[in-house]
Amino acid sequence: MISKIEEITKQLLKEIGEDPNREGLIKTPRRVSKAWEFFSKGYKENLNVIINDAIFEEDARDMVIVRDVEFFSLCEHHLIPFFGKAHVGYIPNGKVIGLSKIPRIIDMFARRLQVQERLTHQIADAINSVLNPKGVSVVMEGRHMCMQMRGVEKQNSFTSTSAMSGQFKKSAETRSEFLSIISRRTD
Repeated sequence: MISKIEEITKQLLKEIGEDPNREGLIKTPRRVSKAWEFFSKGYKENLNVIINDAIFEEDARDMVIVRDVEFFSLCEHHLIPFFGKAHVGYIPNGKVIGLSKIPRIIDMFARRLQVQERLTHQIADAINSVLNPKGVSVVMEGRHMCMQMRGVEKQNSFTSTSAMSGQFKKSAETRSEFLSIISRRTD
């Protein structure tokens, strides 16, 4: 059965002046359909299913940071990729989350049409909602193909966004510690 995305892709190929029946393009509509299924799978994911009871009572009091988590998403304005690294920190308040859940949360929100500003806050809000920590900090650094491939064509530009709450927002010392840790090189 041919999906609607396959039909649209075939029409797009015609609109840009290509022949969708050309050997190299015959299977392109199906490949594009499968790719979009993957790119947008975040719409079908559920935070509670991702967490899967991986929240544990723990007397940890110090900052927990998962840094340099690679992400990719699609700009909702141009449907062009943006990608980069996310850094997530929180201060436990009697509970910790399985570390692998943080990248899964990032992916759930990144695999939707996005703007980096919203994406950053969605990740922070999700961590806040499941852990109720003393504070959350999310910093994202992204390269936007909509700025690099078209428009202003600035190939070396990066966009940084942050979302901070609790101790990260109230305490300059806490915020500074987080920013210092995520800026350290590990290689």
